[in-house]
Amino acid sequence: MKRIFRKMSLKRRLWVSFVLLTVVCISVTGTYVSVFFSREMESQATKTSQDTLNKSARVLDERLKNIVVLVSTLMMGEPFQRTLKDVQSSSKKEYYNRLSELQTPFAQLMLAEQSIDSVLVHTPIGDFYPTGNRRSPKSDFESTIINQKITETQEKWSKLWVPGHADELFSRKSSVITLIIKPFFDIQLPGVYVIVNIREDHLLDLIQADMQSASLSQLVVDRTGKNVLASTEGMPQSNQQIYERVGSSARGNFEYTSQSGDAYLLNYAALGMNPDWILLGYQSKSELLKPVQRMNWTILTIMGGCVLLALVMSSMLSELLLKPLFKLRNLMVKVEQNKLDVRFESVFEDEISQVGHKFNRMLEQIGELIEEVKASEQDKRKSEIKALQAQIDPHFLYNTLNTIYWKSEMEEQQAVSGMIVSLSLLFRLGLNNGREITTLRQELEHVAQYLSLQQMCYPDLFRYSIQTVDEKLLDTPVLKILLQPLVENSILHGFQELPHEGVIRIEVEADAAKSLLMLTVTDNGTGMEAERVEKMLNGPEVERTSYALANVRTRLSLYYGYKASMELESEPGVQTSVKLIIPIQEVISE
Repeated sequence: MKRIFRKMSLKRRLWVSFVLLTVVCISVTGTYVSVFFSREMESQATKTSQDTLNKSARVLDERLKNIVVLVSTLMMGEPFQRTLKDVQSSSKKEYYNRLSELQTPFAQLMLAEQSIDSVLVHTPIGDFYPTGNRRSPKSDFESTIINQKITETQEKWSKLWVPGHADELFSRKSSVITLIIKPFFDIQLPGVYVIVNIREDHLLDLIQADMQSASLSQLVVDRTGKNVLASTEGMPQSNQQIYERVGSSARGNFEYTSQSGDAYLLNYAALGMNPDWILLGYQSKSELLKPVQRMNWTILTIMGGCVLLALVMSSMLSELLLKPLFKLRNLMVKVEQNKLDVRFESVFEDEISQVGHKFNRMLEQIGELIEEVKASEQDKRKSEIKALQAQIDPHFLYNTLNTIYWKSEMEEQQAVSGMIVSLSLLFRLGLNNGREITTLRQELEHVAQYLSLQQMCYPDLFRYSIQTVDEKLLDTPVLKILLQPLVENSILHGFQELPHEGVIRIEVEADAAKSLLMLTVTDNGTGMEAERVEKMLNGPEVERTSYALANVRTRLSLYYGYKASMELESEPGVQTSVKLIIPIQEVISE
């Protein structure tokens, strides 16, 4: 940490100091407030949810207890008791009379408690139920969930509760929970049960009537985790761990994390009428703590504003104290970008200004040194090019003078005169008044004079053609003596062992879009392997056998740098071409 702080600029140190102080203070305060309110809200929400759940459980218990009381009143009535006596004696003679007598108690029962959907008294002599309800003809009592529940219960019981299911006894198929009660009679009558179907939607309305928070969800489950009300959905991603924690306790609360990582606050309360059923309430912890999250965002916003304020204040302070130093630093950055014409100016005469004046003196000395190096490099480049230029002349001068000598011996005075004139013109164009840059017109005339001389030296060896060039291109500046070494290379290496007449073709093209000029020399000589020649040109000088190509490429590189290039294409015995690509209107100072 200390090492990082040492590497920081002074302005950044001020920034960091202000920002760290601001962030630490607000972070401590914000963290304390956030944790305190989170715990307080969680505690209050748990308490409120438990109170709501206990109240809902009491209301639900009272409703179920009222139903049990009303059914007990029905069973103690005279019509029901007479019916049980018929069951005891297995007499079916009075079945319809007993059915009619029970209609009034049935109607009173359902009128007193509207949550009762249907009632049925199952006996060995027949079933008794309100005739207003249509009995399902396809449903046999022995095949119903109710009878299955009775059969599965081995211990003694006076009443049973069946969790939510579709009503199998009557045609409406409503979602109901079922209360099964054994009748009150002097003796135990086997196979006699009072079946009361209670509407689930009424029970749901009771549970939700006391809901004070939309985030709290309630459902009735048994202690194994199965839903009691079939029309409600279970808790999201519930598992057996929840119900293991509930165990046999009557009420409580705890925090539960689902498999997906979502946290829930759970409250539960057992029902008095059926302790195996519990009313479970759950709410998402993230939903509950949304106000705290909003408060956290507010704290973060305040923190961001304070950080910005600290940055502005530190920036203003650093600008006042360190403005001359920053100015000098910015000038140094520009010098790094090769802008050496910048200078430090200040109205003050303090220590930083003295450093700035020394900086200005240093830049002046650097500028003088750069100019000296440029002049030295330019002289060196000119010397190298002239040395390369000097290598070209002896290659053809010996053969030309030798040919002039023999033609004079043979008294071919006209041919000798023509060769001397061509040689003189060739040297005049080549010297170019000491300038290394010539025009395309003079370069083409120079190579034409050279080819004319070579035809006189080697009669019937080859013929040549120079493409007609656009008049606008003839004044384009180019490096002198580029084409002559290439055609000399074709004559000396391409045509000496050729069984037929050689052909040299010189073409000029221009790419206006890229500002490039392309000079191509093509011959039909013996050819060469372009890859081998390219490798040779890039290899050590002692391994080279063609100085003409190396000479031209070196001079191109010295004058034009990466903007110029040479391309070789060859098909041995068919055609060989050398293309020079140079930038148009690129004039190099002499």
